[in-house]
Amino acid sequence: MKCIKTTDAVGHVLCHDITRIVKDVVKDTAFRKGHIVQEEDIPVLLSLGKDNLYVWEKDENTLHENEAAQILCDVCMNENMHPTAVKEGKIELIADCDGVFQVDVPRLDAINEIDEIMIATRHTNFPVKKDDRLLGTRVIPLVIAKEKMDLVKKTAGDQPLVSLTPYKKRKVGIVTTGNEVFYGRIKDTFTPVVINKLESYGAEIHGHILCNDDMEKITKAILKLKEEGADMIICTGGMSVDPDDKTPGAIKNTGARIVSYGAPVLPGAMFLLSYLEDGTPVMGLPGCVMYAKATVFDLVLPRIIAGIEVTKKDLAHMGNGGFCLGCKECHYPNCSFGKGV
Repeated sequence: MKCIKTTDAVGHVLCHDITRIVKDVVKDTAFRKGHIVQEEDIPVLLSLGKDNLYVWEKDENTLHENEAAQILCDVCMNENMHPTAVKEGKIELIADCDGVFQVDVPRLDAINEIDEIMIATRHTNFPVKKDDRLLGTRVIPLVIAKEKMDLVKKTAGDQPLVSLTPYKKRKVGIVTTGNEVFYGRIKDTFTPVVINKLESYGAEIHGHILCNDDMEKITKAILKLKEEGADMIICTGGMSVDPDDKTPGAIKNTGARIVSYGAPVLPGAMFLLSYLEDGTPVMGLPGCVMYAKATVFDLVLPRIIAGIEVTKKDLAHMGNGGFCLGCKECHYPNCSFGKGV
């Protein structure tokens, strides 16, 4: 930092805020720290009594915070998002659509381990709405070494750090199982909950079949819904390890590839995820989905709707943060549930 005459300050970066005070009228910040002095600023600065200014010494080996923030924005930005205008060395990215926001966490961590650099994002795999804020970038000092920003670009590589995958218009088939529902002994309160969750993501209910606890009939119902055009199938009920719970076996008998029967999430440990040969997801939902506000289904559903394949490893990672506290007032997804990497 150095002190120079205000009349010689054009193009230099201010080291501190400059306040404007008019008695009984106004007290505000006329120029903020980091401002690059323009020709038209000189008369204003002089009128504020600033004949001299403290400025950063910027040369060809350094970058202003706004220039550095743009580099950070560039290594992050992908399709379906847009940047805000740079302000005081900070740029944010905004969602252009509803969808699943994902972060390459190891690369993000590597960049944030570089001194004087910061990129703060939402959690990876977060369901977002159009116009939601996704992340913010900035450097800590007002000016930063150019070589440090070159290291950022090298660490980031050629692919953007984040992505936003829009939801697809899904045609969903539902198979409701259970003798108690099939024979009218109790009212089906499970299916309406599932439909409500699906419709919140714009999915269309393409078909609904009610089955008793007959494994062969459940298998035929799944295949029938697929044949009729469903590109996502959900089975409710009969998901425990009890001998009379037939749904897991029925799903397996369709020839589907079982990703996992069981997930390290509470509520939702008995969740089953599988894919038919053509990639159609088939899920078996445990009873907790009927009454709990947030379950494993809420963690998986956005990705399935968006067409992002969920792997066994993805499910395993849900254990970190997969313990729902069952708060009296549910704030999901704005809580810790499911926020493991």
